[in-house]
Amino acid sequence: MRLFSYFWFLTSILSCLAAAPSRTIAKRGSSPYVSSGKDGFSVNGSSLRFVGTNLYWLPTLESNDDIWNVLKNISDTGIKVIRIWAFNDVETIPASGTWFQLVQNGTATINEGPNGLQKLDTIVQMAEQQGLYVIMSLTNNWNAVPNTTTIGTPDVLASVALPRNTLSNDYGGMDLYVRQFGLQNHDDFYTNDNILSAFQAYTKVIVLRYFNSPAVFSWELANDARCNSTMPTSATCTTQTVTKWHALMAAFIASLDPNHIVSAGTSGFQCTDCPKLYPVAPSASPTPSPAPGKKRRKITPLTKEQIIRQRAESRRQNRAAAKRAGTLKEDGIMIRGRWVSTETRVVSSSVDSSTDGSSGVDSQDILNIPNIGFGSFQVYPDQETYGPNDPNLDPVQNKINSSLAWIQQSAQSAAAVGKPLVLNGFGLVSQTNLNNFVPFNMSYAPYATNTDVSGSSDFANSAQQEQGYSSFLQMGDSAGLAGIMQYQWGSADITQSSAAIQLDTTNSPSTGDSPNDGYSIAGNTAIQQILLQGAQAMAGGS
Repeated sequence: MRLFSYFWFLTSILSCLAAAPSRTIAKRGSSPYVSSGKDGFSVNGSSLRFVGTNLYWLPTLESNDDIWNVLKNISDTGIKVIRIWAFNDVETIPASGTWFQLVQNGTATINEGPNGLQKLDTIVQMAEQQGLYVIMSLTNNWNAVPNTTTIGTPDVLASVALPRNTLSNDYGGMDLYVRQFGLQNHDDFYTNDNILSAFQAYTKVIVLRYFNSPAVFSWELANDARCNSTMPTSATCTTQTVTKWHALMAAFIASLDPNHIVSAGTSGFQCTDCPKLYPVAPSASPTPSPAPGKKRRKITPLTKEQIIRQRAESRRQNRAAAKRAGTLKEDGIMIRGRWVSTETRVVSSSVDSSTDGSSGVDSQDILNIPNIGFGSFQVYPDQETYGPNDPNLDPVQNKINSSLAWIQQSAQSAAAVGKPLVLNGFGLVSQTNLNNFVPFNMSYAPYATNTDVSGSSDFANSAQQEQGYSSFLQMGDSAGLAGIMQYQWGSADITQSSAAIQLDTTNSPSTGDSPNDGYSIAGNTAIQQILLQGAQAMAGGS
């Protein structure tokens, strides 16, 4: 029944997308820099649709040979775009390892030495040699610190510190600026003049350093910017606070660099009922001419009513499928051996945190900022909720199905604006990787103390993870996404010392695997093959 429900769900959504207009992108100028338009990306006169991957830890590798080998393995998989952290902020200068900027007591100092921005130079140069493009993310919403708690939220952080730069949230970012400028609220990062000046100063150095490099795909303003973090949030932070910051920074970078796209790195959260700073005009995004035999499809912004209607229909179909399969647990009244009714399932008349603006993010409004070239969203169903659970499905199938609906909704929202959309990070935590899983707002692995988590039905087994990744790629391709990026890449046989970052040396005392926060695919040839197939499908649909 579970497989039947999954295939019904995927088939039903794909059938709705089948009438989507052609995504063929006309040949454009022969610029070596990636450009964006209503039909997607182009470079060197050709269209570009891609599968990519994330590896925030790449600049921390001490050996250039390691960096080269990692990039080569990625390129051999058919991946065209990588996403890295172009920041590494510290509050005190570390004894070893990479760092890009010291932020301390309201002042900032940039490290342009061999263990500083020169590491970033190496990556950009090697990526170009390997035919890869690099999304350069400039800061992070998350910077969890051990021994801290967030008042009023469940984010309690244990006093367990992994080596610096092991986790994606241990590279500084917004909260580090807030702490070192003597402020209290996470959203001060978006509004405080001194912080804005410091962040713009760092951004200017990075942008001007690489503004002539064709290997740079885009400048991503921030990873997962939102009102809340592991620091308190002020009562005045709204979706407009975050949107205004994106508009300010996008205009700032556009004034420095005429060559590269500026992108948002949000999780894709929406607010269907929020007031807009950049409202979508009804005629702003006419659809291209449809394929022969197809009707022109009207694209409209996502609405609260549509979300509720689609969720109710999905549950109705899943319930009907369960009844046909004989797996529905009847809970009505039995009279003369027959069930005369079953429990009434109430469908909520409200939306959830992914679409109600409570995170302080309105991704459609951000995407419509004139200087934003493309939008982003993320799929991490082990950490986020994209809709109510369907009681007819098991926990993992709920995660996969809600993620597929989230991909569809995000694509519709971006299509209404008329700009490309990239899924800049997706992942499912598997049972075999659960001991390593560290949520983005934590500094420790909450399941690490469990002696046996391999049977946890709340997390995917290997087959379910492969099913999920395949379906995410297939849905993203069919929905017309311009790019789909897995999180995160993993590499074995890293030779550097583990003094700087945490390497898994289980299989070899002299080498190790790259950092693993529960999403690494080091040694997972099945997932790597799925990415290769996805890359081929995306390239074929250019």
